[in-house]
Amino acid sequence: MRLFLMNGQPLRHKGKYAAFRRVRTGGDMRSNVHAGGKLREAEISPEVLRIAEIVRPKLVQDGMFLVGLDVVGDKLMEINVFSPGGLGSAQKFTKVNFCRYVIEALQRKVDYMDFYGRNFGNIEMSTL
Repeated sequence: MRLFLMNGQPLRHKGKYAAFRRVRTGGDMRSNVHAGGKLREAEISPEVLRIAEIVRPKLVQDGMFLVGLDVVGDKLMEINVFSPGGLGSAQKFTKVNFCRYVIEALQRKVDYMDFYGRNFGNIEMSTL
């Protein structure tokens, strides 16, 4: 499963999480879409939210704005920080345009910088 976090928090709107899962098909062990894996809706369990909460402080401390957590069962496999792709895949199942909320958060950051007349690093911004 991939769960998206924005400023350390699971990205969600009206109870729907920006997440999806990939399921392998055929004899290939990989579930990557380019390897034949299929996209499916994700069910966000308390264990997945616990993992997100465990990594939240470090993500905020490091100024990570938008990341994708790759979780298998109750294990964190990877944190995608440079290219957390698949936000559109999450939209497919939830019918929520999560990109809109990411853009709005970015616009708020720009507005803060304009209002205060200075630049903010994302570490500061993630706490505003």
